[in-house]
Amino acid sequence: MFNKYPREKKDAMILIILFGIISLLGDIIYEGARSVNGPYLHILGANALIVGFVVGIAEFLGYIIRLVSGYFSDKTKAHWFFTIFGYGLLISVPILSFSNIWQVAAIFIILERIGKGLRSPARDTIVSYATKQVGTGLGFGISEFLDQIGAALGPLIFTFLFFSIKNVHKTANDYQQGYFLLWAPFIVLMIVLFISYLKVKNPELLEKKQEDQPSEIPKTFWIYCVFSFFTTIGFINFAIVGYHLKSNELFSDAKIPLLYTFAMIVDAIFGIIVGRIYDKIKLKFKNENSGLLVLIFIPVITALILPFVFSKNFLAIATGMFLWGIVMGSHETIMKSAIADLTSIKKRGTAYGIFNTIYGLALFFGTALSGFLYEISISVMIFTLMCLQVFAVMVFLRLKNEIQTGISSGS
Repeated sequence: MFNKYPREKKDAMILIILFGIISLLGDIIYEGARSVNGPYLHILGANALIVGFVVGIAEFLGYIIRLVSGYFSDKTKAHWFFTIFGYGLLISVPILSFSNIWQVAAIFIILERIGKGLRSPARDTIVSYATKQVGTGLGFGISEFLDQIGAALGPLIFTFLFFSIKNVHKTANDYQQGYFLLWAPFIVLMIVLFISYLKVKNPELLEKKQEDQPSEIPKTFWIYCVFSFFTTIGFINFAIVGYHLKSNELFSDAKIPLLYTFAMIVDAIFGIIVGRIYDKIKLKFKNENSGLLVLIFIPVITALILPFVFSKNFLAIATGMFLWGIVMGSHETIMKSAIADLTSIKKRGTAYGIFNTIYGLALFFGTALSGFLYEISISVMIFTLMCLQVFAVMVFLRLKNEIQTGISSGS
């Protein structure tokens, strides 16, 4: 199907699709687990504060490790090593099927995020080389689309399992059956990953070096990081939403992962849409940074999510998760595309590591803050997170000014 493309573009598309399949399988595993981790910890005896802290610290460690793994993947050029080892740690998810107390489950949940932290900068760097052949927005959009198909399928495993179990109130054993089913996609993932390595051992050859690439990380990158930090703090984690739906008996155990699946489908579709918009804006202004102008809608929609998902109306909650999926798709696609466009080959793994560490800090503080404020007052939580989005808009205006200055100087 790729015969019409030049060899480099064909190899790039094959690599993007292979990594899309790997991400698809990975998301079946960890997104399936993430859709029920909140309710599962609740069944094992954890309260909202503990759930928020566990999820927050897991995300924090998973992202701060990227600072180290990104730097060393650049330094050693061992992108494949970090990618393979990081994916190998996904084994901690099916191992959750053997946990019986929340402290043990928490360790495995955290370990899974550490594995993601080890692999992400290296994996994104490998994929970024390929996306330069087809357009960064489109390339990462395709990757995100396949990724989110897995994110949709993963929760369905638990949905169908729970529907097949007759008892209304699910037990820890019922959840463990679902975790055990994730052994199959893990084994297939590792096989496809090694096939990808054997197919393209030197992915950096896919990207042509350009003389005008910045040798250092540019100022626009740092402003972008600040913007992402504040808008991400106010982006509610699904573990808190799932806990809310479970503790208030608004959704059954089976319907909570189904709702997450719905959001993942929206994420998958919108990832490609926003990726194409991102590329078109770059072409229109003939500037690699101009695609970031699409970011303005993220804090606006993120703020709108909150009153919907924490209502007690089914339609409102579904609307909130639709918006949640849009924002998630935008985070994943634009985030990876922007780093590829803002940085040179030599600094890309490091830049992915720095950005993802900042992003992880935001997830940690945001999730922990949400869990803490939820126990005090849902209204206070919503107001606080909305205020953070107002601040994010202010930072975006500074980012927009920087981008427009670059466009003007380049014209």
